[in-house]
Amino acid sequence: MRRRIPPARSLRLDHRRIFILPSRAGMAFLLLLLIMLIGAINYQNSLVYGLTFTLLSLFWVALHHTYRNLAAVQLRATGGRAVFAGEQVPLGLTLRSERREHQALKLRWPGLDAVSVDVPAGGEQALTLFHPTERRGWLALERLRIETRYPLGWFVAWSLVDLDWQVLVYPKPVSAPLPVGAAPDGEEDDQPLAQQEGVADFQGLRAYRPGDSRRRLDWRAWSRGQGLHSKVFAEPQQQSLWLDLAAASGRDLDECLGVLTGWVLEMEREQRPYGLSLPGVRIEPAQGDSHREVCLRALALYGLEARA
Repeated sequence: MRRRIPPARSLRLDHRRIFILPSRAGMAFLLLLLIMLIGAINYQNSLVYGLTFTLLSLFWVALHHTYRNLAAVQLRATGGRAVFAGEQVPLGLTLRSERREHQALKLRWPGLDAVSVDVPAGGEQALTLFHPTERRGWLALERLRIETRYPLGWFVAWSLVDLDWQVLVYPKPVSAPLPVGAAPDGEEDDQPLAQQEGVADFQGLRAYRPGDSRRRLDWRAWSRGQGLHSKVFAEPQQQSLWLDLAAASGRDLDECLGVLTGWVLEMEREQRPYGLSLPGVRIEPAQGDSHREVCLRALALYGLEARA
């Protein structure tokens, strides 16, 4: 299977990647044809002969139509956003047709409900699939099954695709009291306070940085062709807080990382600067969406092998 359908972000279904067998209805239909053929032989009835072979021809034609309904479909994973363990992750998927229409396609993972979709001739159909998550790290999915029984339901044609959505799952947040602010490794807490952008007093503009909030972008200057800038506000600085793995209590490593995740979210809600300290990982105090993502990513991948 891995040789026939290797992991990929996009692929096209062809004869090497499609499997087809009679369905239960198809097997029952074949049994009915066998009974009719035995009756035609026994009674030497030409009319029953003709009907039997006509239906057998229809059965053979249905096989090719079922295969063609799945062949040449192109699938492309369009990504998904990061979620916390235990949540449903939305996964974007686009199906594209080269020439003909593809009807009644069903997509599902083992144990989950199927999603039906039609793909217009020469067009695309975008949809969002949802999959539960259980553990932190890069999302590992079983192969997605795409199948069709169109047009008569006598055959089922399917393929098992391994699409790479590259979605990161953060640890499940655990509620716990915030630790007492201290520098890691016993360092003195007389370091300069982390600079925090406020919301009170407008200070001016600065060049846009990745991760800046869209609400603070100066769209008027951008529309005048002056480039993309962010508005800077200021307010009194606050004491930064270090979030240390040694200060998180839990039954195992994942629960301790969940406590740290809850602390990160709490600090962001309070708009206070914070740093993160893990064995071998040190993230200096800061605040904002980009800093939050860096910390959550470090927590999600801590102790796991880096993705190739």
